[in-house]
Amino acid sequence: MNSETLVASLIMAGVLALLIAFIIQLMLRGWRKRAERQAELIGTLPDIPTQVGPAAITTPGIYVGCTMAPAWSQRITVGDLGYRSKAVLTRHPEGILVQRVGAQPIWIPNDSISGIRTEHVIAGKVAARDGILAIRWKLPSGVKIDTGFRADNRGEYKGWLQSWPEGVAL
Repeated sequence: MNSETLVASLIMAGVLALLIAFIIQLMLRGWRKRAERQAELIGTLPDIPTQVGPAAITTPGIYVGCTMAPAWSQRITVGDLGYRSKAVLTRHPEGILVQRVGAQPIWIPNDSISGIRTEHVIAGKVAARDGILAIRWKLPSGVKIDTGFRADNRGEYKGWLQSWPEGVAL
């Protein structure tokens, strides 16, 4: 390799690195702008009650994310709601608790749940047929969202679907 080819290769590598850095910066800016637009709409999440009844169902898996209902592709980016993480989903008589690793837990009160169903896609995560458990609920601000969870054992979804008294209607 002669020196002219080496210089041309280094220049191309530098231009490519700058282009990639610029694209990443634009993506991060878009993520922050979306979070700013959604912050007022989402408001605050419900507080976890100081005491809850015994857990009826406990399912380990992955918290996929939250989306604006019914748009499965419109991920919520406010706070840490947009980040996937390992989690444990627990059904209590008063509601559902999503305990996430490295993020704040999410409490979903029973009176705000409008349905529980299975999906194959939510928040950009695609799973096998009916591989994601989706919980539709209303925030204190009045906005309806879907919270997605992919269980380690998808056979446990049947218990979750039966735990909702109104069935899976949304």
